[in-house]
Amino acid sequence: MYAAVRRYEGVTDPAETGRLVNEGFVPLMRQVTGFVAYYWIDAGDGVMISASIFQDRAGAEESISRAADFVRDNLTPLLPNPPQITTGEVVASA
Repeated sequence: MYAAVRRYEGVTDPAETGRLVNEGFVPLMRQVTGFVAYYWIDAGDGVMISASIFQDRAGAEESISRAADFVRDNLTPLLPNPPQITTGEVVASA
């Protein structure tokens, strides 16, 4: 499995961002081949983190592209700063 983790800082409205992600972005993630799981996390203090899990690297990479498009088209006022992105192979899980 592979994961893509995105950390957003300076989130202006975490509740609205979560609503839009749940209604608009989560369905997009479910369409990506190899989808396993997606999480949107409110870390507090204007920080939100997403974690996308896929069966292979291609799915994780596609999630990054789809996230960039979705943020650009729907969330720019709410997520004004570019995310820190980390991807990699999942080497342990529970």
